[in-house]
Amino acid sequence: MSKKTKIPDLNGQDSWRIFRIMSEFVEGFEVMGGFGKAISIFGSARTPPGDRYYKEAEETGRLFAKAGFGVITGGGPGIMEAGNKGAFEAGGPSAGLNITLPQEQEGNRYQTVSLDFHYFYARKVMFVKYSSAFVCFPGGYGTLDEFFETMTLIQTLKVEAFPVVLYGSKHWKGLVKWMRELSPHFIDPEDRDIYKVVDDPAECVALVKRGLKRHWWKPVEESIVQREKAKADAGQNPLAGAFADDTGEGTRYGRRAKRPDKKHVSLRGAKPRG
Repeated sequence: MSKKTKIPDLNGQDSWRIFRIMSEFVEGFEVMGGFGKAISIFGSARTPPGDRYYKEAEETGRLFAKAGFGVITGGGPGIMEAGNKGAFEAGGPSAGLNITLPQEQEGNRYQTVSLDFHYFYARKVMFVKYSSAFVCFPGGYGTLDEFFETMTLIQTLKVEAFPVVLYGSKHWKGLVKWMRELSPHFIDPEDRDIYKVVDDPAECVALVKRGLKRHWWKPVEESIVQREKAKADAGQNPLAGAFADDTGEGTRYGRRAKRPDKKHVSLRGAKPRG
C-alpha cells in the first residue's frame, strides 16, 4: 500500500447501517408473513389511467383477487396502481411495497398493506419471498430489473420455477427477439422458455393458475436436480445440494463454489498497466 494512501474514517457508519437494513427485513417479514398466496404485478409508473395497459392491469388484478390471490405491486402510480386497484375493488388483499426515491412521489390509494423501503434489494426480497408468480406489464428500467432478477433466480435454481409472464406482446417483442438471438452462445436454449407472453387478462390468470399446478419450465439436467433433491430430503447438510433448505429470504442455499487446486497465478514478469 502506498504511504500516500489514506483510509477514510467512516466513524462506523457502514456498520451501524446494518441495523437500518435489518429493520426493513424484520418489518417486511412480519407484515408480509400473513399476507397469503400472492402474485406480483410489475409495470411502469408512467402509464395513465386511460391507457389500454392500465385498464388491462386493473382487470388482471381483479381476476387474481377473484381467484383467491393477493396482489403485490411497487405501490406507486401507473400499472402498479392499476394492479392494486383491481384487487382492492374486488375485495382481495392488495400490497404496495413502496420505495423512497430522491424525487417526490405518491403511493396509490388501493393498498390494504403498505410498506416503505429505503433499499431496493430488501424490497425485491419481499417480492420474491411472498409471490407465487410474476406478471410484467410494459415498463422501463425498474420493470426490466425485476424481470431479469426473477429470471436469474429461476435459471440458477435459487428459487422454484414460478410462472413468469410478460404481458403485451407488442411491447415485449423486441426484448424477446433479442433474448432468442443470445441463444445458444449466452443463454441455453431451454432457458428461453422460463417466461411466457400473453395479451389478455383472463389468459394471463389462467396461465398462472396452470403454471402453479405444474411448472411449465424444468432444467434439462433433470436427473441432477432429482439427485440433489434426494440428498436434501435425506437430511444432509443444508448446504449440500441444489434443492437444500431455503435461506429464509426466499432462495435456496445450493452448493458452495469449488476451490481451485492449482496455485495462484504468478504475476511475476507481468507488464504493468498504463
